[in-house]
Amino acid sequence: MKLDKWQQDFLACEGDKILCSGRQCGKSVICSIDAAQYLVSHPKVTVLMIAPLERQAYALFEKCLNYLVKNYPKDILKGKDRPTQTHVFLKNGSKLYCLPVGAGGLSIRFITINRLYVDEASQINSSVWSAVQPALLTTGGDSVYLSTPFGKQGEFYKCWINEDEAYNSFTRFSINSERVIAEREICDTWTEKQREKGFEKLKQAKSRMSNREYLQEFMGEFVEALSNYFPAELIRKCMTLPRVFHASLGEKAPEVSLYSSGDLYLGVDIASMGEDATVLVSVEKYGSDNDRLRMIDMEITEKTFLHETTRKIIDADRKYHYRCLYIDDGGLGVAVFQDLLREPQTSGRTIAINNAHRSLDTSDKPAKRRLMKEDLYANLLKLMEQGRIALFNDEEIFYSLSSVQYEINDRQELRVSGNNTHVCEALARAAFCMDEKHLNLWCAYR
Repeated sequence: MKLDKWQQDFLACEGDKILCSGRQCGKSVICSIDAAQYLVSHPKVTVLMIAPLERQAYALFEKCLNYLVKNYPKDILKGKDRPTQTHVFLKNGSKLYCLPVGAGGLSIRFITINRLYVDEASQINSSVWSAVQPALLTTGGDSVYLSTPFGKQGEFYKCWINEDEAYNSFTRFSINSERVIAEREICDTWTEKQREKGFEKLKQAKSRMSNREYLQEFMGEFVEALSNYFPAELIRKCMTLPRVFHASLGEKAPEVSLYSSGDLYLGVDIASMGEDATVLVSVEKYGSDNDRLRMIDMEITEKTFLHETTRKIIDADRKYHYRCLYIDDGGLGVAVFQDLLREPQTSGRTIAINNAHRSLDTSDKPAKRRLMKEDLYANLLKLMEQGRIALFNDEEIFYSLSSVQYEINDRQELRVSGNNTHVCEALARAAFCMDEKHLNLWCAYR
């Protein structure tokens, strides 16, 4: 692998460091190499990797493990001490851990470490920071923070602006997506054609995003005007249900007999090209007037082929006998949607809700026309504020909802955006069953 100049500088830097970058700049790759080289060159040290979600922390951990296997295979312990999904032990006595932090960081309070890596640091809960920072006290260890900005808030932002003397020790690295594409040296793994495609992708992103969104996500800038759409306190208030089922974690599914009303609905979000998570959220209407909603199932799968997604949806329908299945038929979702239409079991109940479609607002004033995504999210927010929806107590849900941001543009239009919204998208589609009168206008019954 040929490293960019900024990546070489990052590796050469010792001590505390913070990396603020745009998307797809190579921050997790360089931090995994940084961690691997630190482990090999420093005997008897302990390194910890954390992130808001387990799968994010595991992704960084996996990159580090793969680098060690490829470059230092003889340094890795085998047998009973062989690598697992959460740790790697080296022959020099050094250890690498990847641990879930949850809402409050309880799982990491016991550990003493020499170096800490925090991925997606801009979205780490304040209570987690309080739990993990004492782990470095007795060792005088280093902290490495990496993230794309998420508004002018939180520990990551305070560290970046050097809010007080506690952050003086950090060396700051800033890189944006445009600069990476422009400066990356042409070689066997990065061609001129790829550079042109990269700039074309950025151009497309810039055309569909607001200026503030683009500055945050691709230029790595802290933007004040973007705010959380779903307040953290409101999300926690709605997360009242014990976790029932998570297929990717292998937990036991509930029996269908638990849901005898038959008033069940499915919301699906299909991973876009280059993204990993496809989400199926099942909900049930209940209450004397069927005016309340609760989650009964959630399945998150990664790197799933489209035909596998179709099969999972059909299997879920055989189990729950949904009244309606709501799916995005845009992008890659169109293939799954068409398969469900051809399937006799699901053809009459599959409904397309495409975020690219505008709601049917008959007003002549363009400023009052909203995108379908805003309609979906507004309905979900309304249910949450009215206390009419119960969610699983699951950090995947909290992280996804809390990652949604909004802004009011110059034309006073509401824009909603986010980069980790797979769960939120599926949940918002499923929850739209509570507003069925609108579906007759906006959704395509096929």
